[in-house]
Amino acid sequence: MPNLKDLKNRIESVKSTRKITKAMQMVAAAKLRRAQDAAEMSRPYTERFNAVMAGLAAAAGDSEGAPKLLSGTGADQTHLLVVMTAERGLCGGFNGNIAKLARAHAAELKAAGKTVKVITVGKKGRDAIKRDLADSFVGHVDLTEVKNVGYDTAQDIARDVLNRFDAGEFDVATIFYAKFQNVVTQIPTAQQVIPFEVPEGTEVEDGALYDYEPSEEAILADLLPRGVATAIFSALLENGASEQGARMSAMDNATRNAGEMIDKLTIEYNRSRQAVITNELIEIISGAEAL
Repeated sequence: MPNLKDLKNRIESVKSTRKITKAMQMVAAAKLRRAQDAAEMSRPYTERFNAVMAGLAAAAGDSEGAPKLLSGTGADQTHLLVVMTAERGLCGGFNGNIAKLARAHAAELKAAGKTVKVITVGKKGRDAIKRDLADSFVGHVDLTEVKNVGYDTAQDIARDVLNRFDAGEFDVATIFYAKFQNVVTQIPTAQQVIPFEVPEGTEVEDGALYDYEPSEEAILADLLPRGVATAIFSALLENGASEQGARMSAMDNATRNAGEMIDKLTIEYNRSRQAVITNELIEIISGAEAL
């Protein structure tokens, strides 16, 4: 039977833990509102931007003047994976699910004889996949000191990716992030950004005829780099909302589990205390009868 003092210490320890998890849940709930609003407000722009890009890409077709970001290098031997996760943990399976998707994609590519390179955005993603893909790491973006992730952050990441593409370091680039659906559901997503590929679910106008000035190729040459930055920015916003939603849900579960553990430990403490009192009474009664 556990010592009464040990049980009391455990109860106090779990109560302290419950206070922390409850506070973290409330902080995540407050941050979630802003992050969710930012992610949802960016979606119409991103969807319309992709629709315009898709229309231009269809009009440009496979012409010789098509930008390299649209037509690609003509090969798909080297793949760059940009894995976006959080800088902090305690958010359930948020980071692990993104890393799992990236590892599975990398394994498929390697099985097909492709070369894989990895850039991680966020410390938790780097920690989650470094054991399997440490040899493939070519860069890391630390967002620890970034208080509010903005478009400038996405531009910096996009600039690094585009410079590597111009230098011929890879043929295909894919970003990995979690798309926010609701507090309990965040969908790990892989999206190819180089060469440009129309995201699934994008509505493209059929049969519309437009005259472009300058040419489609010239417009695409200007828009495609912005498209990479826009995709990365949208992914960062989706990740921000997903992280807070996952943390809120995880801390809510932790708070409930702590409450259940406190109830069980309290019952065990009361039973142990009652047993001690009963034994003391028996000893007193036995001693009195012996006299």
